[in-house]
Amino acid sequence: MERDEQGTAGADSDPQSLLNELIDSVMRSLPGDVASSSLSVERRRSLADRMAHRPGAITRLRLAGQTEALSLQYEPGPRWTAEVEQIYGTVTLSSRTMTLGRWLTAFAQLVAALAADAAGDSADSARALQTLGILPPGSEIHLRDTNLAGDLLTLAARLGRRVPEAAVASVGRIGELLAETLPRVTGSGEPEVIVRVAATVYLPDTLRAYLALPAEWAAEHVLAGGLTPAQALISQLEALESAARKMRDAAVEQDASALLINGRFLADRFAGSRLDLDLP
Repeated sequence: MERDEQGTAGADSDPQSLLNELIDSVMRSLPGDVASSSLSVERRRSLADRMAHRPGAITRLRLAGQTEALSLQYEPGPRWTAEVEQIYGTVTLSSRTMTLGRWLTAFAQLVAALAADAAGDSADSARALQTLGILPPGSEIHLRDTNLAGDLLTLAARLGRRVPEAAVASVGRIGELLAETLPRVTGSGEPEVIVRVAATVYLPDTLRAYLALPAEWAAEHVLAGGLTPAQALISQLEALESAARKMRDAAVEQDASALLINGRFLADRFAGSRLDLDLP
């Protein structure tokens, strides 16, 4: 099978690490029941593995969505076989191989799609319990520290049609900005705290306050400032989006500063170096 030259070369040097990372990404991103029903893993257990109670080497994994499944098989050599299947229920309609790089991209997209679907199902269940008075309005709008980036990226999908379309779009952009910022500020102290507070307090609290209002009242009632609650929500989200963008830009600029500092170090370090080539 053809393999992308860039970005997947490390897979050949440590294939088990790659396969384990793919499995871990599924387990982190999806609820346990969804992960267990969507992901299957095949292993080769040697006698030594059995004696040492080790799980054995991964030989194949397969992640199934509603209409397609992605499988990746590894054999020493190294030889990767990456396939995408079109499926209907448990029946495979067609399959084709693809490069490892393209397969990894498709795998990430399928994990994201499954996470969004799971978030939607969870939100539907929560809304039903809210209608029955068992849960308070907006209780499904949660962002967990343990899976903050994933929850940010699926938050817009969990809102459905209960907020204006412009608000849903803004929440989607805010989620992407904060998710992109988080790894850049991890371990930075106050900057990380500010980003996490925006993600786990300001954003969900703004949405919960709106969702607690009766739908018709939220859309039509005029507040003291001359705005309807729906318009006020959009305005508040726009302000939060602007702040999230500034935080993302500041974090990226810090990365760029580190890159420039490293570049100056390399320039100073190797300024006197040159290659003497005896050319004919």
